[in-house]
Amino acid sequence: MENHVETIKYTPEKAKQNALAKLDLIRKWQEFRRKAVNKLQADYDFVKLHNSSNSYLFTVLGKISRGSLHRWKASLDGTEDYTKLIPNYKYVSVNEYRTCLTDEEIKIFMGLLLHPNRICIGKAIALTKYKLKEQGQSFIPADITFRRYAKWFKDNNYDKWVLARDGEKALSDKVEPYIKRDASLLDVGDILVADGHKLAFQVINPFTGKPCRATLVGFLDWKSTALVGYEIMLEENTQCIASALRNAIINLDMIPKIVYQDNGRAFRAKYFTDDKGFGELGFYGLYAKLGIETVFARPYNARSKVIERFFKEFQEGFEKLMPSYVGSSIINKPAYLKRNEKFHSNLHNDYIPTIEETIKMIDMWLKFKNSQPCTNAPNMTIAEVLENRNKQNIDKSLLDDLMMATEVKTIQRNGVRFLNCDYFDERLYGLRGKVLVKYNLFDLTSVKVFTPKGEYLCTAERVTETHPMAKILGTVEDLEDYKQKIQKQQKLRRKTINSVKQYLSNEEVKVIEQKMDESKEVEFKPHSNSLQTLFKNNSEKYEYLIKNDPDNPWISEFKKTKEYELLYA
Repeated sequence: MENHVETIKYTPEKAKQNALAKLDLIRKWQEFRRKAVNKLQADYDFVKLHNSSNSYLFTVLGKISRGSLHRWKASLDGTEDYTKLIPNYKYVSVNEYRTCLTDEEIKIFMGLLLHPNRICIGKAIALTKYKLKEQGQSFIPADITFRRYAKWFKDNNYDKWVLARDGEKALSDKVEPYIKRDASLLDVGDILVADGHKLAFQVINPFTGKPCRATLVGFLDWKSTALVGYEIMLEENTQCIASALRNAIINLDMIPKIVYQDNGRAFRAKYFTDDKGFGELGFYGLYAKLGIETVFARPYNARSKVIERFFKEFQEGFEKLMPSYVGSSIINKPAYLKRNEKFHSNLHNDYIPTIEETIKMIDMWLKFKNSQPCTNAPNMTIAEVLENRNKQNIDKSLLDDLMMATEVKTIQRNGVRFLNCDYFDERLYGLRGKVLVKYNLFDLTSVKVFTPKGEYLCTAERVTETHPMAKILGTVEDLEDYKQKIQKQQKLRRKTINSVKQYLSNEEVKVIEQKMDESKEVEFKPHSNSLQTLFKNNSEKYEYLIKNDPDNPWISEFKKTKEYELLYA
């Protein structure tokens, strides 16, 4: 590395001000001297007056001597050209530095300092001095000399410093100028910015029942800066990105014009182990079907800072308030996770929320966030800006392709088993085989069931549990729920029998009907005639007998039961 000092024809502002002050002082001195008889004494008196004053000239020049005045006067050579009072120094440009370090010393030192492993300045100085001694060099510069050169180089070559030590991304984020975009020109829903964020707290994984750090994939409206849709990703699932967009479209009730996100391959590489790019995952077709334009930021340039700022606020204002907060890295993990922190460990609340609880808490925080002022619309909150949008009354069935798909399930007696719950619909009755379940973590009351070929079968509702003794101990709602489920069973049974009748003879059909009659819940043959009357429960039987056969002995027996006491006493 050459270290030539180049003379530059320019005058520093400080040297210029200093020369002008000298000229003014000389003029005052000559005027003072002309009035004096003894010139020598006048010189000493003037110097004494200047050095004891608080004038502007003293502030600039400081203390002077009689010899300085005569030397400056000689430099002017009878003129008033202040430039003759400027010292004839060789001023160097910002690209050069005056140092006693040789080219070889600078080469060794900077080779260590600009290493991508980011060797610290102190260690680079120590290694440089050791190598110089090994080469037999007798004079070794002081540490401060190296440090001053390192500081000058960093201040005047910051782009080279960052690129060499931190890489291209850091160069883009820290050094390169950025374009400021006027978001006030946008409307709500014009552009959604997509990105993902690894949650800094643990949630219960519904698939395994164990704590884990999930990933939040979100879509943020650029105009209002509101997170309009998100999805909680528990494991690697590319469809989670599409599911988050589906939630955004449903919440906005409109289809965005543009989805803007990070470089396709980089966006995927942040959350998935394989290296397929966005264009290889089928998302272009899904977005294009809805009329959405997909725009990617170029690598290391024009990053989607809008949503990154949101995630920073999300971490500071929400994640750190969660009892299951574990930090985003080893550096910022909470005290209770560190070694030998018994005090904090005993105080810590071990509560870990479920996915459903997490979604509710995030929605509550978003409500608070949306009540804050919007940076892109003066005198309006985020919620007010978001409300000023043109809703389109979106049909949710059009968004089924964006729903997150799970693994293949097998149809059982109670439908399909998913997340420790049964989901059933009448159209699954009598089927045994593999189906594809599509769901949304935000609403697990139902799932959509498709054939393995992708044909829609039904929307299966979550099966609820029934009161174990609804007739006696349950409420009216419990009893009604029980009755409806019994009726549904009987309906499905009749459906099967009617279908089977087509394949059997008359005698075989009579046998089936006889067995069905025997399985009825309550059966009674009145005294008055030989007609067989069937009742769904004891209550119907009691009310029938009171009207038609009040002397029946069954009535007195029924009045002794607890069921009668609860219903009629």
